[in-house]
Amino acid sequence: MSQNANPGAVLRGAVDLSSLRNRPQPTAPGAAPASAGASAPTGTAGLVRDATDETFGEILELSRTVPVVIDLWAEWCGPCKQLSPILESVITELAGRLVLVKVDVDANPQLAQAFRAQSIPMVVALVAGQPVPLFTGAVPEQQVREVFAQLLQLAAQNGVTGTLAVDDADAIDPDDETVEPTLPPLHAAAFAAIEEGDYDAAIAAYEQALVENPRDEDARAGLGQVRLLSRVTGLELEAARAAAAAAPTDVAAQFAVADLDIAGGHVDDAFGRLLDLFGALPEDERAPVRERLLELFGLIGDPDPRVIRARGRLASLLF
Repeated sequence: MSQNANPGAVLRGAVDLSSLRNRPQPTAPGAAPASAGASAPTGTAGLVRDATDETFGEILELSRTVPVVIDLWAEWCGPCKQLSPILESVITELAGRLVLVKVDVDANPQLAQAFRAQSIPMVVALVAGQPVPLFTGAVPEQQVREVFAQLLQLAAQNGVTGTLAVDDADAIDPDDETVEPTLPPLHAAAFAAIEEGDYDAAIAAYEQALVENPRDEDARAGLGQVRLLSRVTGLELEAARAAAAAAPTDVAAQFAVADLDIAGGHVDDAFGRLLDLFGALPEDERAPVRERLLELFGLIGDPDPRVIRARGRLASLLF
C-alpha cells in the first residue's frame, strides 16, 4: 500500500471497480451526450436511484461529493423487499447527506461480480470511489441508522461531506438551521496529514483531539484507522502470510496478517486469527492480543454483527 493510500481503504473489501469507472453511457437517439460536469438531479427522487453496469461510472463520481449506499437486490429476494423500504426511509430522513443506489444483481451481472454479491440483500457504500462493506441480509432499522451514522463519520474523515440538494419540503425539517458540517481543526489537520502520507502527524492530531475531548468518537475512530494504515504500509500480503504460517504463536506475525485482512475487508478472518492466537497463548502473554482486538472492534464498530460474534468468543475464552 502506498503512502498516499486513500483513508477510506481501511474498511473496504477486495473490490475492483476500475473497469466500471469510464464505461461509455448510452445516449437516446437524437439526444446530446451527457456532460461530464453535469450536476446530480435534485429532489427526493434524486436520493434514491437505480444504477446499471453501463451507468455505474456516474455513481463512482458522485461518491466523491456525497457518500453513496449501494443496495444489491433482486426481484425474487424476499429479504430484499423487507430491507429496501427501511433503507429508503432512513436515506430520505438524512435529507441529502447520503444517496441510495439500487442495483438489480440479475440485470447487472458485472456489478454483482465486482461486489462479490454471493448473498443478497447486500449493502455496501462508496466513499470517494472506494467501496466500504456495510452489512448483508435484512437488518433492523435501528442497526441501519447506526451503520449509516458510522458511514457519515468515515466519509467526513475522508473529506466527503457534500449534501445532495433536496427540493421536497417534506424530506427536510423546516426548523433545521444546520449548515454543512466542517471538520474541527485537529481533525482537519489529521486529514491533511493523511493526504500527505504523514501518518505520525495524523496520529498525533487525533491523540491531541482525544486529550481535549475524551468523548470525541470521530477522533477515536480516525485514530484507529490511521494507526491501521500506518501498520499496513509496506507490508506484502504473501510474505506476511508465509511468516504467520511458519510461526502460529508469533504475535507480531499474526498481527500483520490480521491488519492486512482488516484493510482488505476480511473482518471475520482477522478476528478469527487473533482469537485463535489469544486461545493458544499462555494467560500472561494474552494482553497485547486482547488490546489489539479491542482496538479493531472499535474500528469496525460495536453494532457490527461480526464484532458482536467476536466479542462473544473473546468472553468465552476469558472465562
